[in-house]
Amino acid sequence: MDTHLHHDHIENHMNSSEMLRDIVIGMSDGLTVPFALAAGLSGAVHDSSIIVIAGIAEIAAGSIAMGLGGYLAGKTEQDHYASEVKREYDEIENLRHREIEETKEFFASIGLSKEIQDKATEEISRDKDRWVDFMMKYELGLEKPDPKRATKSAMNIGLSYIAGGIIPLSPYFFIKNSFEALQYSVIATLICLFLFGFFKSKMTGINPWKGALRVMLIGALAAGAAFGVAKLIG
Repeated sequence: MDTHLHHDHIENHMNSSEMLRDIVIGMSDGLTVPFALAAGLSGAVHDSSIIVIAGIAEIAAGSIAMGLGGYLAGKTEQDHYASEVKREYDEIENLRHREIEETKEFFASIGLSKEIQDKATEEISRDKDRWVDFMMKYELGLEKPDPKRATKSAMNIGLSYIAGGIIPLSPYFFIKNSFEALQYSVIATLICLFLFGFFKSKMTGINPWKGALRVMLIGALAAGAAFGVAKLIG
């Protein structure tokens, strides 16, 4: 088997999974938070223009905050990997006998004979870089992160948040009466939440219908609570 093609396949699969995770994080909050905000304001003010201004401000702040969170998470992953690589090099240099035993233990765990364990360990320990890569992957279970991962994650989450947030806010752009706009916002957002929950659940192996209903109900409860509190205070 061509190992280069195999590596590319794994890398592409990982990148796709990470992008999907970012989109789910950004879209789920983007649909829910501005929806709840718009619903809450609709219970207190009648002019849609006020809700549009507040909604745009929230989407801008939310997308930046969520994107920054994704960026910091990506940087933390990179820093953690770099720290573990440094530690592995130190252990190979100063605790070589222990690293050799740990390498043999791994080969033993996959059923290799004592003779093959010794030969495989001897072969892999000749190259420090290859040995460290091996220990990072098989001892610690860590894959080398994409150096651009933090930036990509920030962009994916931030843009997904904006895309999600525009949906509940869009009726307020065209309808001056906030309560009337809210009715269209509820219909559009709940449909999107249902579809979002359905496909997210399907991809994660959960019952898609239950997942869709759960996501939709969470959004509806958040918006209903915000609207009720605003009405009560008003």
